[in-house]
Amino acid sequence: MGRNLLFTFFGFVSLFYAASGSVAVAKSNLADLKKPGYFAIVRHTRAPGTGDPAGFKLDDCKTQRNLSADGVAQAKRLGKELKATLGSEFFVYTSEWCRCRDTAKNLGGRSPQTLTALNSFFQDPKTEASQTQELKKWLSENIGSKHPLILVTHQVNITALTGVFPSEGEVLVLNAADLKH
Repeated sequence: MGRNLLFTFFGFVSLFYAASGSVAVAKSNLADLKKPGYFAIVRHTRAPGTGDPAGFKLDDCKTQRNLSADGVAQAKRLGKELKATLGSEFFVYTSEWCRCRDTAKNLGGRSPQTLTALNSFFQDPKTEASQTQELKKWLSENIGSKHPLILVTHQVNITALTGVFPSEGEVLVLNAADLKH
């Protein structure tokens, strides 16, 4: 998706974390999540480093790059903003990576569910197109019944879907109808 198309989306919200650790959120954009067809996609919160260590295992968080204390606090602040806007009954889907699961858990809402289409393809870029298509298909099939919807994933997945290179903890509020299938 080109940058010009991105800016036609109704609702693009970035979370900015000042040195004081405060969160400034465009609540009007988060409120769009109450509208049919809208969803949020979140890059996991602060997890120092890039990629994962050699030999990491999805079922063993000790082998992965994980959230820092700042990342946990960042996710909790975002969760407070989401709950203030949406209540606590929003749906959360997450990548299987521990840093995403921990971000999702700290957002509140319904119990986070894993969605393999949100898994990182950083170390296997040849799956980018098929995995992005799988996510678009899942969204088209579920956007009506899973509402409000928050997806927690990785930078590469968000960039492939939107063309945006998000910061850790950044949120994009999108209308699923604007995604090309």
